[in-house]
Amino acid sequence: MKNHIVSAFRLTLVMLAVVGVYLIFVYGGSKILPTQGNAEIINYKGQKFYANIGQEFKSDQYFQGRPSSVNYNAAGSGGSNKGPSNKEYLETVEKRIDTLKMKNPEMGNTKVPAELVTASGSGLDPDISKEGALYQAKRIAKVRNLSEEQIKNLINTQTEKPLLGLFGPAKINVLKLNIALDQLK
Repeated sequence: MKNHIVSAFRLTLVMLAVVGVYLIFVYGGSKILPTQGNAEIINYKGQKFYANIGQEFKSDQYFQGRPSSVNYNAAGSGGSNKGPSNKEYLETVEKRIDTLKMKNPEMGNTKVPAELVTASGSGLDPDISKEGALYQAKRIAKVRNLSEEQIKNLINTQTEKPLLGLFGPAKINVLKLNIALDQLK
């Protein structure tokens, strides 16, 4: 019995050391990031927005982000837990595709980027792909009386490259894109 207690105590000490080193590594690593591991807060028109939490944009003059399974409520983050074999989920995605095609009739039968009709695991993803933004470019240009070229240039300047050019996809923060869109003349 004594041997088991000593072994358990040793294992506890080893795990405390391993987890402690891991936590120090993660904490230290976060401090070298531009936001130092904190939320990125954007003040715009007297309001405070969190750039790392998806926002809802209903107006046709703005780019739409990913749908949210939690209505963009950061306190209730989570996915729907429904997979591609779930009939209700497929109906929801089909409705989103139909709505997106109705809002963007200029795109015809162009393939709809998946992130524009499927929610992320957290339901709060603030980013879309460059393809997702380009899919909406013609609508935005038309509604705002801008050239499509201006919108595409804006999309290009707002595209964040993968980390070190290797890790993750290129992405665009929808909130930052829409703020830059408002500032476009």
